[in-house]
Amino acid sequence: MKTLVALALLLLASTSALAAPEGTMTWGVHVSLAARWLDPAETEGTIIPFMVLYALHDALVKPMPTGPNTLSLAESWTMAKDGLTYDFVLRKGARFHNGDIVTAEDVRFSFERYRGAGAKQIKDKVREVQVVDSGRVRFHLKEPWPDFLTYYGTTASGVGWIVPQKYVEQVGDDGFKKAPIGAGPYRLVSFNPGVELVAEAFEGYWRKAPHVKRLVFKVMSDDTTRGAALKKGDVDVIFQVNGPVAEDLRRTPHLRIVSRPTGNGVFWLDLPEQWDPKSPWHDKHVRQAASLALDRQAVNQAESLGTSRLTGSIVPRSFEFALPLDAPPYDPAKARQLLAEAGYPSGFDAGEFYPYPPLYAMGEALAGYLGAVGIRTRIRTMERAAFLTAWREKRLKGVLMGLNGSGGNAATRLEAYVTTTGIFAYGVLPEVEDLFQRLKGCYIRSSASCTSASCTCPSTS
Repeated sequence: MKTLVALALLLLASTSALAAPEGTMTWGVHVSLAARWLDPAETEGTIIPFMVLYALHDALVKPMPTGPNTLSLAESWTMAKDGLTYDFVLRKGARFHNGDIVTAEDVRFSFERYRGAGAKQIKDKVREVQVVDSGRVRFHLKEPWPDFLTYYGTTASGVGWIVPQKYVEQVGDDGFKKAPIGAGPYRLVSFNPGVELVAEAFEGYWRKAPHVKRLVFKVMSDDTTRGAALKKGDVDVIFQVNGPVAEDLRRTPHLRIVSRPTGNGVFWLDLPEQWDPKSPWHDKHVRQAASLALDRQAVNQAESLGTSRLTGSIVPRSFEFALPLDAPPYDPAKARQLLAEAGYPSGFDAGEFYPYPPLYAMGEALAGYLGAVGIRTRIRTMERAAFLTAWREKRLKGVLMGLNGSGGNAATRLEAYVTTTGIFAYGVLPEVEDLFQRLKGCYIRSSASCTSASCTCPSTS
């Protein structure tokens, strides 16, 4: 697993669209929208489903410009001094799109039916979700767990997003995906999977009715197509384009580019077969060779106009508890030397290379760098939802390009990829799993005000 860059995603918009307070805003979406992304219970360990969730649904607390745990459907929350209970007081008058009031029963139901990223981790920690009354819910933990609110109140998971119990039980899970009802600022008008989603402003939204009255997500997976549509005015906003398209759009007078170099997104290469003793990837020297073969700065320039930051970790430096690790240098000569020392002087066939959809050009560039030192691959492209499903089900072999832009902290990011409960973890290093579990225990004992004599934490130096 070798980190490439901390991603600065490029958001491009027409200035006329930014100025318009009402009417329709059309997004040229870079991925094929999947039905499961309309249901918070299915949320994967990536940021992309939240593009839809923020429109249609709402959470008790969620990341907003004002902070990572902004009060939303909850008007307040408190934690007991012993760290064993969290109380949430629901906002009075918050309603779902069908007019039903959001209640504590809906909160408990939404937690119990959640099966997405982090589900096992958080449910193993929660002993009971108690409905105190219709407007108050209490989470009882089995033991103090400092990461509870990171999982429940950030985009590390979708467990804190609330759906209406009565409606879901009436239509079933499949029916809910076809016609979701949420408590968010927009209600669904129509959805054609893989093509288009249309939503209209929910006038009963508790915060305030949106200024933009109609929101359209139009699937355009090709960068050049999205760029052309933006220049023509067929769409108002596009997201995540490669360097050449972004450079062309930057020269267009009526368009504006916005990037966030301190965002949560990180690219890396995952090597599922490194856990197979018969695979070349099992040799640490081979993995190091592949890392040294990558010209990260050239990729940065080509994909994000040089605005991203190189990194040596899948955990963004902006995350709490992140360990700042620098990216390895670009050294193809050293890479060839390491391959020879590992017994592959002529390189080897590494199988298929799966770029993270739809970043196929980036995948081809990375495959080219690997091929230049003798690690030969064959590009295989997939649609985003299918790729994520295959990754979760451990059906991808060879080399795959990972990307995660969700929020959280170092623990939530690592849990998904390097621990036994991880939704995308193909294998686990025993010493890493042991350290992860012991550190969690240390946090628990520390939060319970243990003494130095009774709380021994492993060194992470």
